[in-house]
Amino acid sequence: MTVAILALTLAGCKGTPTSATANVPFSIVDIRVGTGTEATSGRSATITYAGYLYSSSGTDNKGTPFDAGTFSFIVGGNQVIAGFSQGVQGMRVGGFRRVIIPPSLGYGSQANGPIPANSTLVFEIELINVQ
Repeated sequence: MTVAILALTLAGCKGTPTSATANVPFSIVDIRVGTGTEATSGRSATITYAGYLYSSSGTDNKGTPFDAGTFSFIVGGNQVIAGFSQGVQGMRVGGFRRVIIPPSLGYGSQANGPIPANSTLVFEIELINVQ
């Protein structure tokens, strides 16, 4: 299993809680709207992505990068954190989207590798294919 998939799986490890970004709401910004097939629940989506820790002072709220890659998953299939799946739902192939995921839809009070507990995450996602 690749680091990219591990970083997005539901499993996590215990860490020291922080609350620096716990109150940032879930949000989606379409940077480029795709025109291809729509990613809907139960369909396989292939994406490229970059993940960052949220930073209120960072450009586009992007702080420290923690992962990037390409992989496929079933939208709504509990294969990734809830906010990631929600962020991809409704995208169309060719689309590029920025998703901000609060801890409640991410890893919550669990740390996961380079991601501290209670972290808000920023993902930039491009939808490559839907099957």
